Amino acid sequence: MTLTAPPVPAKLRELLKDYPEHIKQLQEALISVSDGRQNYAPPFEAAVWLLEDCVTAFKREARAEIDAAVAASDSQALERAKEKERLMSFARSSNIGLADLSELHAYFDANIR
Repeated sequence: MTLTAPPVPAKLRELLKDYPEHIKQLQEALISVSDGRQNYAPPFEAAVWLLEDCVTAFKREARAEIDAAVAASDSQALERAKEKERLMSFARSSNIGLADLSELHAYFDANIR
């Protein structure tokens, strides 16, 4: 029987709806846990750590975009980058983007032993 892919938490999908490549990266990270490639910790904990790492990287990328916009004196790019960094901060927050991981927890409880 083939397992379905672990769900990217709904709030993260909502926050990152304009960044489908980011959602894809999160999905791939979760799949790496469900298929056993990441087996250094209990599966749910490994999945949470990977989500945190990915979203932290997204925030770093946004910060780099801010720096590039400042260096280029591009005010429009700067505003876009600042909004992206703000969004990535929300996504990384354990009170917002990573607040409700119950669906993901249920997936690992039901499918991964």
